[in-house]
Amino acid sequence: MKKFIIEDKFWNLFPNAKIGVITCHGIGNSIKDQDKYKNMISESEKEVSKYLKNEEFSSNEVIKVWRDAFKKFKTKKGARSSIEALLKRVSTGKNLGTINPLVDIYNSISLKYALPCGGEDIDTFVGDIRLTQAIGNENFITLGTDKNEPPYEGEIVYKDDEGAICRCFNWRESVRTMLTEDTKNAFLCIELIDEKRVKEFENALKDLSRLVQENLGGTCSISILDINNKEVVIKWC
Repeated sequence: MKKFIIEDKFWNLFPNAKIGVITCHGIGNSIKDQDKYKNMISESEKEVSKYLKNEEFSSNEVIKVWRDAFKKFKTKKGARSSIEALLKRVSTGKNLGTINPLVDIYNSISLKYALPCGGEDIDTFVGDIRLTQAIGNENFITLGTDKNEPPYEGEIVYKDDEGAICRCFNWRESVRTMLTEDTKNAFLCIELIDEKRVKEFENALKDLSRLVQENLGGTCSISILDINNKEVVIKWC
């Protein structure tokens, strides 16, 4: 049995946060219709302007709330929430490319709702996965490098018994656990810090689950973790 557990070290910093989890089993993530996923992303890119009403990019609420969150723990210089990176890219005229169906689907949802989304391959996890503060010695190798870059002590990370999976919430992920075309069982998450956006958060989870099942088959289960509900089973072994 594998679990996702959010530790008290996280809740001490973010007592009002919610983490939405979708566990997907028996999916087919091989690319069958690349144009479909490209169009899916393009439709979501049209939503970006409604979240960026202020001329100063960092003063928009969907950006500011995450900038403030990142000030609560030590981060690598220049680290930004994944949703900020997506919104910045699209707002400057750089369209997102396709990667693989699961990533394309969660990127489209992330843009549509301006919420950070991420995903990992459950079958690569070593033991349970935890959202917590890093000790600072966790192994971490990201895409495009073979260099080990452990997180800072106290940094917010997703981790398992082998090392860090994502640094600074889901700012950057480990190549070891990333979603690929061979992924059959996936852990998807949506992160919420802004308490005023619970309804959008819930709708995003429903849309993400629906799109995965409609396009990739398999089964999906939604769970919402908060300070009163700190863990969920993600795979029965």
